[in-house]
Amino acid sequence: MNLNYEIENKGNILIVDDLLENLQLLSNALLKLGYTVRSVTSGRMALKTVKVKRPDVILLDVKMPEMDGYQVCRTLKADAEFRQIPVIFISALDDVFDKVTAFELGAIDYITKPFQIEEVVARLENQLTIQRQQQLLEKENMKRREAEEVLYQSRALLASVLNSSLDGIAAMQAVRNTETGEIEDFRCLVVNPVIARAFKRSREEMIGKLVLKKFLSNIDLELFNRFVNIVETGESLEQDFYYESGKSCWFHFVAVKLGDGFSVTIRDITARKQIELALQDANQKLEELANLDGLTYVANRRCFNNRLLSEWQRLAREKQPLSLILLDVDKFKSYNDYYGHLAGDDCLITIGQTLQKVVRRPTDLAARYGGEEFVVLLANTDLEGAIKVAENIQQEIHNLAIPHAESDVKEIVTVSFGISSFIPKLEVQPDTLVAYADKALYDAKQQGRDRWSTNC
Repeated sequence: MNLNYEIENKGNILIVDDLLENLQLLSNALLKLGYTVRSVTSGRMALKTVKVKRPDVILLDVKMPEMDGYQVCRTLKADAEFRQIPVIFISALDDVFDKVTAFELGAIDYITKPFQIEEVVARLENQLTIQRQQQLLEKENMKRREAEEVLYQSRALLASVLNSSLDGIAAMQAVRNTETGEIEDFRCLVVNPVIARAFKRSREEMIGKLVLKKFLSNIDLELFNRFVNIVETGESLEQDFYYESGKSCWFHFVAVKLGDGFSVTIRDITARKQIELALQDANQKLEELANLDGLTYVANRRCFNNRLLSEWQRLAREKQPLSLILLDVDKFKSYNDYYGHLAGDDCLITIGQTLQKVVRRPTDLAARYGGEEFVVLLANTDLEGAIKVAENIQQEIHNLAIPHAESDVKEIVTVSFGISSFIPKLEVQPDTLVAYADKALYDAKQQGRDRWSTNC
């Protein structure tokens, strides 16, 4: 017998029949076709053989002594380990009742004797094909279940990270105009509880919704354009922003492109920002103290020197005048000796406050130059303007009427003024302005004090 069957995958076949000639015929034919074949002559031997090595298909005779094929099939189908093995009955019984009984017991096919080998092989191969497909399907299902489990675990891990994170985390998808393609808003894809609280909504109320543009209108609308730029250019964005949310008000975010949208991580930096602001405030106060005279609380000489240099350079470029008034309390040593140093300090404090009262332009500066000397720096002011300021200061000090019993100028405290005015030049040193004012002050004292003199 020549059968030209190409078996792609060999099957492991168990043949059960009490007639040796039937066993021999089937075994030889199937072996030639490449199947692995085992043969037994009783039902009990079949059950033992199945336990030793599981077959792919069982070809089972019905009529056998001691234990017939129906009993064998019933026993196999009652065992969870073996009930999936396909059973094909081969029997001389062709009554409908016998066939129905076989199928009720779980058989998958029924072949009547006498049989043709071609029919047996065709039905056998059909079951093996189904079995292979079931195995492949089971493998695919197993892979799918494994993938679903991995996905579930990943989602559970992601949810755990999102829900336990102290930082706000969200992912946004661009919503574009269907005609122009321009981004009109962003739809929330992922959001954790931290950001949901900031929006004063639940996560369920935010996911899938257009919430960003409206939210940013309360902070900075320009931020929306910057988020659009992330999506269009791929450039990330990082910055601080102010937004009152409960006890927090300062936040830092990092946003990066994610598909046709972006992901953002937001951190509450309120505590750090408060420390930074407090440090800035402290540094500013230290800077102010470093530039203030400790007694009179007007600018000190260090501050004056710095301002003189910067204004000299600026006005040299602009070719505008810079004037300086140097003033000295007349007979201050006598005042100190007579009234005491505490009274002398009070006198200097009062004069410093008077200078602050008269010199009010932001570009002008009143400072204590040293001892009982004060200086007034007047930017964009010519000599005539400086004289007016000096006269105003003189009048205000007269109005104070601070008694000075030891003065041979007047019975009240008076001051003398030296005034200088230049249009600065970079090749001339700024100290020249001070030197000229000092010479004018000397002249004012020589002329009797309580007066002003100029030197330009």
